[in-house]
Amino acid sequence: MDTNRLTRISEYAWRIEPHGNMRVPAVIYGDEALIRGMDEKVCEQAANVATLPGIVGPAYAMPDAHWGYGFPIGGVAAFDADKGGVVSAGGVGFDISCGVRTLHTGLRRADLAGKTEQLADALYREIPVGVGSTGHIHLDRADMDAMLSGGARWAVDSGFGEERDLDYTEERGCMAGARPGAVSDHAKKRQRKEMGTLGSGNHYLEVQEVARLYDTEAASRFGIAEGDLLVSIHCGSRGLGHQIGTEYLAQMVSTAGSYGIELADRELACAPIHSAVGERYLGAMRAAINCALANRQIITHLTRQVFASLFPQAGLELLYDVSHNTCKLETHTIEGRPREVYVHRKGATRAFGPGHPELPGPYRETGQPVLIGGSMGTASYILAGNAGNEALSYASACHGAGRSMSRRKATKTWRGKEVIRALAEQGVVVRSPSWRGVAEEAPGAYKDVNAVVEATDKAGLARRVARLTPLLCIKG
Repeated sequence: MDTNRLTRISEYAWRIEPHGNMRVPAVIYGDEALIRGMDEKVCEQAANVATLPGIVGPAYAMPDAHWGYGFPIGGVAAFDADKGGVVSAGGVGFDISCGVRTLHTGLRRADLAGKTEQLADALYREIPVGVGSTGHIHLDRADMDAMLSGGARWAVDSGFGEERDLDYTEERGCMAGARPGAVSDHAKKRQRKEMGTLGSGNHYLEVQEVARLYDTEAASRFGIAEGDLLVSIHCGSRGLGHQIGTEYLAQMVSTAGSYGIELADRELACAPIHSAVGERYLGAMRAAINCALANRQIITHLTRQVFASLFPQAGLELLYDVSHNTCKLETHTIEGRPREVYVHRKGATRAFGPGHPELPGPYRETGQPVLIGGSMGTASYILAGNAGNEALSYASACHGAGRSMSRRKATKTWRGKEVIRALAEQGVVVRSPSWRGVAEEAPGAYKDVNAVVEATDKAGLARRVARLTPLLCIKG
């Protein structure tokens, strides 16, 4: 990216001044190296987001930002429904409520001695993964609607987890306002056999070791110490979410003109929040959020079963579950007064700071756990939401490393078998159904997650608590 197009406002923040049809500025976070390494489309897309009706405050892009559909991935923007604000399916993304769930195991590396390969095989066998993967749970029409309404609460009530899990899940596991009736039969059909599956692409299940602590007080509150083994699950709403995104984008494209909306980019298709299309989309999107929460809850149950069979002493209690592809109604202080706004986070993680009433009691003094997945074979991080970050990004942070190379280019650069061999030499065991999928997700296809997280920390969005290194990875 050409930094001459930007105004540098701090070492880790850059501003796109309003021009053309921009209603507000845009702010991109990152150090100079990260900014220069971003593709020009990030700047263009962030500026386009700033042209949308009813936008409040700047449009933001996180340090892991890269080109996406309509919004940049890593994009954050808030809209006031009473000021003509819109909801954009492209501002949420196709994998609605894709997120990360991290579990304690109570184990240390020594406990895996001689069993790492066995554990990898068992997890790979019991948790379906890959394009079109299906599980053992088949939902009929009534069960599907109950799941879309109840989310992880439905999963726990169905025997896939523990009541305590809900206390450590965003929205306590159930997003209010879901409308299963706004989800098409085709979307439901795609999901009927996909519950409890990881899917493909950058989704994974990893066993990770806590390699370093940065904030011992927050780490203690989160219940983690150096040498602990954790499990992280990264997946979303699978085929259902993708179908909802596809269908409502088409509706938003066809109706935008009737609402008097002029789009800088067709991919920014949107609808007024107070409109028939907008309200139906929000209801369907909330149902997809519940689908993702239920999906991660079921995978948690399957993971617990595997660990119990190999490590009876393990205790897989939930640390936290948070999504990074959503649009939510939140209250933020804007221009000195609290306002309700619809915050789009696409490839960006909610990061509420200390004292927020929606956080579980043990985390209110530290801020929300922010779970950052690295690229395959590289570090992941646990951060904590910072005080004052509402004014910086509507309490949002990065969600991962962020791609630096297209999947097509990655497959021309690496072979999956070679990537797995190289990771094995580094002590990381990988299981995947697709050599091509592994090549697409090669570590070199992503930005340096350490640099992304450092920029997130230095910019004040969220602070580092712990760095995690992978021991085994079940990869889509």
